[in-house]
Amino acid sequence: MHRVQLDNREFEGANAVYLLGAGDDGPTTLVDTATAQPVVRTALADELAAVGVSVADIDQVLLTHFHGDHAGGAGAVQAASDAVVRVHEADAPLVTRDPTALAEYEDRHAALFDRWGMPESAAAELRASLADDALWSDSDADVEPFTDGERFAVGDRTVEVWHLPGHTVGQCGFVLDDGDERALFSGDALLPKYTPNVGGADVRDEDALQNYLDALVRIVEGGFDVAYPGHREPIEEPAERARHILDHHRERTGRVVDVLAEHGPADAWTVSAHLFGDLAGIHILHGPGEAYAHLEHLRTADHVAVSDSEYELLDGEPDVDALFPQLGGIH
Repeated sequence: MHRVQLDNREFEGANAVYLLGAGDDGPTTLVDTATAQPVVRTALADELAAVGVSVADIDQVLLTHFHGDHAGGAGAVQAASDAVVRVHEADAPLVTRDPTALAEYEDRHAALFDRWGMPESAAAELRASLADDALWSDSDADVEPFTDGERFAVGDRTVEVWHLPGHTVGQCGFVLDDGDERALFSGDALLPKYTPNVGGADVRDEDALQNYLDALVRIVEGGFDVAYPGHREPIEEPAERARHILDHHRERTGRVVDVLAEHGPADAWTVSAHLFGDLAGIHILHGPGEAYAHLEHLRTADHVAVSDSEYELLDGEPDVDALFPQLGGIH
């Protein structure tokens, strides 16, 4: 396995792309591609060449999810190599840039911006940011969708698909167990420094936080020796990192409760302002999206009610711990 670090100026840090199976009889495989920006494409080609592989040698691309910093270069790699590009069926239409899927996604954004209480000035700034499609290749990728549990050869070994939704509906990891090391290529389901955004990162998911909690529990119980994330460095204790993120979300839900208790009924934009302050760029999406995911988690448990987009606390001291899995290391 060869890890390639590629430029990403977003807060998550440098993208990590993984080369598997080079020199084996089975398919030479990339896990993710990063963006299609010229500087990134050049850097990827140079990094592959340093280990004796060209982009044209790639037989297969396995995508963890649809975001442009992970899947944006897939079309360019496929055009250069005729590689098979695979992604979870839920994210496939957004990777292929299907016009209907993109339009529905934009409509969903508009509906939620209104529901969250996002000011029009902030929505306009965010739309301008999201309209920049420079992350994506001019050549749309043709994809072969997969589902949880499918297996694919990577060189002389095999990976198993693990569906780990929450960050996106189709977010997946790839499990590689060669007997000596049990590894998870985790995409953005598990990151070493930041907690992956839920609620704003994929607005299609109506139950993003619960789905992500379930994914984290699956990782904790997966028995992994190491995780290779979509950004930054490998994670040497994946279960511990997943426990830490679970605890982070429990604490954040507690903070949301505190906001409602102190300030009264509020929409997601107002709660976000109390949690995160002023926002710019992509954070205009991620902040209220995260607040919304936690508010909806509380609503589903009947701890808050919503009216005209404002959430009201029904119980002055809800049992937040009861909303989260009780695993070792979790309060």
